[in-house]
Parts: sequence; C-alpha cells; structure tokens
Amino acid sequence: MVVCMTSLLVTPGSAEKVKHFPPVGPKPAGVPADAKPPFSSSVLAGDTLYLSGVLDVDPATGKPGATRPEQIRIVLDALKKSVEAAGFEMDNLVWVQVFTTDLESFEEFSAIYNEYFNGPLPARAFVGVAGLMGGANFELNGIAVRSSED
Repeated sequence: MVVCMTSLLVTPGSAEKVKHFPPVGPKPAGVPADAKPPFSSSVLAGDTLYLSGVLDVDPATGKPGATRPEQIRIVLDALKKSVEAAGFEMDNLVWVQVFTTDLESFEEFSAIYNEYFNGPLPARAFVGVAGLMGGANFELNGIAVRSSED
C-alpha cells in the first residue's frame, strides 16, 4: 500500500517540482524556541499542496483561544495562512481533516468553517481525540490542488 501511495505522489520528473514551506506563525507546541520544527508547514508537489497540522494556539499568547468561537477562528486562520503562504486559496482545498477534543463542537465549528469558503466545500473528516499538543482543542490538516484556472 505504501508503495502505491509513493508512486501516486512522486511521478517521474516531478522531483524538481517539490517545494517545502517552513511553518508560519508561532512555534508548534513541544518545539523549543531555539529549535527548528521537525516538519514542513506544507509541501507542494506539482499542483498539490499537502498541509501539516495547525492548532488553535493564539500567536499573541501561545495558548488556545479563550472561547470556542475564538479557538475555531484561530485554527482556521492558521490553516488559511499556511494555504496562502504557498500561493493557494482556501477554495483550493479538496480535503480537510479536523481533530477536536470536543465532538459537541461540530455544529459551531461547521458554521464558522463555512465562512472561510466561497465555492464548494472540500471533503472533510471531523475526528474526536483525547488530547492535542499544547492543550489545543482543534488541529486541522489538509490537501489543496491548484486548478488549471489558477
């Protein structure tokens, strides 16, 4: 299975089209201030952008937002910042995975999430977890594809 995934992600001649983007925003939880994070914020392979997880950590405080709506906007703003840093738009997202410590937040999350898109929404998973790095309440990752119209 991994071999198949690799063959789909790295096609002949595509190696020169791979670009790594450093994390944007505050250091991820668990990464010392003077250390480089052990991952790229996103990786562009051809016309496909693979986005690492972003958390609902307020860049000003280094802590999750105080209210549920604030947490949701912080994590969506962080995802948007990563998407835009690579030259994409939120509407280029085709897959978003949401990890949350509170499955009861589904409706509230979805209402705010919808504000970040103009076109059709990407496919999405909403997954409950016991905990996230740094006490976060939400983590998002995704995949974006640049359309031939971009």
